[in-house]
Amino acid sequence: MARVESDREDLMQEAVALFWRVELQMAGLSQPVVAGFRRDGRLSLYFGGDPYYQFDAEGRLRRALVQDRLYRTQGSTLAQLQRVRSAHATVLLRHDLSGDPLKQFFQEMRAHVTRLREVIEQPGTVIRQIPQDAPIVPRLALCLDAVLREAGTLAPPLNQAR
Repeated sequence: MARVESDREDLMQEAVALFWRVELQMAGLSQPVVAGFRRDGRLSLYFGGDPYYQFDAEGRLRRALVQDRLYRTQGSTLAQLQRVRSAHATVLLRHDLSGDPLKQFFQEMRAHVTRLREVIEQPGTVIRQIPQDAPIVPRLALCLDAVLREAGTLAPPLNQAR
């Protein structure tokens, strides 16, 4: 884990692991949204630097960053990870979400994804995409639909082999 973190200046250029990616402008957001796919079909959504959500190829949540808090699927629950830094080390404290906090997390995630789904096909929303000629927006629409169907479903634990 990096000892010093910084905001990304151009996520579209830096997110090279996202083989197909698109930058979108959404009303009410000061920073663009970047949505992209890894070669294996996993989707990542960056609403500026925070929040971001990463999903598996079926639309189930894998990990997230919301209000500077990291989240990671544990399969049956979502672990909230808090970085505690000292001069010598960074430690992650884990707290598993359940009940109302877990429901609220998914409601907020669903609201972000729903809003993005509503605007992606509107004219003028796409700022740029890589590769330029790929049908990324139609693929993104299908994947957002899958995320919305699966909202509240967690991917298998990340520490298990895929």
